[in-house]
Amino acid sequence: MTVRIITDSVADLPAEVARRLGIEVVPLIVRFGAEEYRDGVDLSTEEFYRMLKARREFPATATPSPSAFAAAYDRLAEQAGELLVITLSSRLSGTFQAALQGRELMRRRAQVEVLDSGTAAIMEGFTVMRAAEAIRDGATLEQAVAAARAAAARSDMLCTFDTLEYLRRGGRIGGAAAFLGSLLKVNPLLTLREGVVQPAGRTRSRAGAVDRLYEYAAGFQRIEELAVEHTACPEEAEALLDRLSALHPRERIFLSKMTPVIGAHTGPGLLLVGVLGDR
Repeated sequence: MTVRIITDSVADLPAEVARRLGIEVVPLIVRFGAEEYRDGVDLSTEEFYRMLKARREFPATATPSPSAFAAAYDRLAEQAGELLVITLSSRLSGTFQAALQGRELMRRRAQVEVLDSGTAAIMEGFTVMRAAEAIRDGATLEQAVAAARAAAARSDMLCTFDTLEYLRRGGRIGGAAAFLGSLLKVNPLLTLREGVVQPAGRTRSRAGAVDRLYEYAAGFQRIEELAVEHTACPEEAEALLDRLSALHPRERIFLSKMTPVIGAHTGPGLLLVGVLGDR
């Protein structure tokens, strides 16, 4: 029986990867005031960061509606009897719950398994990719779930920010709240632990923070996937990718601007390294 994969737009999958692996992406929502956009559909990454610089109000985000998930389920149920839905961490977003609720609104019949990845951004993307690759290679639904869980457990990230104000306003700051107030001139390093944002150190300069990102990747004994993501700092991202090519083939390193719904919670100046591998 054919299995299809569904995820949300926070997974930050490159469009060509989603197409190649047959992954359906349900977009989250970005709001500027009364204006509402589907993440990556109605609002491109480039347009979003132009608006972020030009607008006074902070953007807000919302989960996909349960009916949006139900529509995706019904569409794919025409092709497959089993669906695997992989969402970002339920501790960061209500998307997991919306995906569960979407099952109750389906019009067609299919088995729908909803998995909380406990991750976000490219870590979630790696998790989705491994599940989709397993299905491509003939895995059952249960085997694809196991592949996703194994990838989530082996995916990690480290990032640095220009400001934590966007995370604070959006309520996603988690344990990194300890950095607020006293560290205005210190570059914080953050990671994701147990599904929430956590502090991972600090440096006195942006250059020092970028060095830490490289050292973090270099600390892995085995790298299967490597990614550099950023919010409106392409030159730094390119320079870091050049350095990381000493650790992993350059053509296999993902380089991308983070999706608008992530940028709404981080602001400009985020630089992230994501790794699927073994320390």
